[in-house]
Amino acid sequence: MYTSYNISQLKDIFASPRSVYFIGIGGISMSSLAHIAHSMGMRVGGYDRTPSHLTRAFEADGIEVNYELDPSHIDGYDVIIYTAAISRDNPELARAIECDAAGEKYCVYRADFLGYLMSAHKNRIGVSGMHGKSTATSMIAHIFLAAELDPTIVSGAELSAIGGAYRIGAKDNFIMEACEYQDSFLSFTPNIAVVLNIDMDHPDYFADLDQIIGSFRRYLAIARDGYAVVNADCDNVRRACEGYTGTRITFGLKNPADFTACNITFDHGRAEFDIVKKGELLAHVKLSVTGRHNILNALASAAAADLCGVGADAIAHGLASFTGAKRRMELRGNVRGLSTGAVVPLYDDYAHHPTEIKATLSGALECGYERVFVVYQPHTYSRTYELFEEFSNSFDGVKLILADIYAAREENLFGVSSAQLAERIDGALYLPSFDEIAAYLRRTLTDGDMLIVMGAGDIIKLDELLL
Repeated sequence: MYTSYNISQLKDIFASPRSVYFIGIGGISMSSLAHIAHSMGMRVGGYDRTPSHLTRAFEADGIEVNYELDPSHIDGYDVIIYTAAISRDNPELARAIECDAAGEKYCVYRADFLGYLMSAHKNRIGVSGMHGKSTATSMIAHIFLAAELDPTIVSGAELSAIGGAYRIGAKDNFIMEACEYQDSFLSFTPNIAVVLNIDMDHPDYFADLDQIIGSFRRYLAIARDGYAVVNADCDNVRRACEGYTGTRITFGLKNPADFTACNITFDHGRAEFDIVKKGELLAHVKLSVTGRHNILNALASAAAADLCGVGADAIAHGLASFTGAKRRMELRGNVRGLSTGAVVPLYDDYAHHPTEIKATLSGALECGYERVFVVYQPHTYSRTYELFEEFSNSFDGVKLILADIYAAREENLFGVSSAQLAERIDGALYLPSFDEIAAYLRRTLTDGDMLIVMGAGDIIKLDELLL
């Protein structure tokens, strides 16, 4: 990114009391880091574009939050922390970079700061992969909470068991989601590096799959004196493990693995199975979340916990008690006031990649509903364009309504649209506004239907319209 500080430098910087300004303080990860900094006695402030329940919580604690950009906002702060989502021309970040170059302030990349916080702990579990990071991080968190090990947790999704996306615990166990976007995870310091899967994504940063695999190989190398917990069923993960010098622990369902699942059954999409460790029964598990993919997430979580000495009972209890993270097939409520007189459950899901969509919908289709309606908002033009064919084959068996693409940080340089995607998918419907989508659903939904609102953008606004 624009600046770089290593762990040793950050230890020196934070050896003295600091006032810290977070550009993008309302984001899930940034808000967690800001709360942690505040709990450590630092003076905290920040900027975000729009008010939210996260920023309002800061304001309730007397923390300054700005909603308009002004370079003068960083006056009075000696450390400024920014994310990969903040462009260099952001006026507050631009001034922070200038001050850093002049030796007047420290401008610190979020991932570097998180790596510094992580480094003080004995067991440092970093959960990486293109899909399922938040879910697996949350599963591991539940296991450690069940074992009463007082973990510190930093996740990419809010979790009801900890009342948010972070938890401040003791110095023994640090559990965190390790995001690959712009190679952020290379700033972290795991000694247990979990890799759930590797797939092509983030085409605005990664040129091809080889670059992605190379980044994961470098991530695993950080834990070269520790452990790699890796998916034996994923060819790309196996490629990333080439040259790894630490201890490799594998999990999987298809290929031989150290941790696998036997005697698998499903009840309305929720799996029950035995976790087998190196041929021996470890625990019997009944999941409370749907989908076959969550068996793999559970195996990865069990393997990571086992490495830290967590017992079988806590693993089984922790996995059973996990009912999902926020926006991961989260039941938001029931849609009422439909013209048919029906009451229909509304689930909210963050999936925005073809692999994630297929996995989520596979579980949903096993839940026993007569029809599954999906409203999907594609996320970024580059991803929609580069993976267009994969998206067009991701919605089998459901009634699909497409919203406009959420641009995020991009301009549409590709000429791609949701209307084009709807034309490619049999039976898909494109509607240009959330109001039109809500009106269509109110006319169409009836008893026996399930509704999933899906995407990583502002599609959550549709939940609010319907509920």
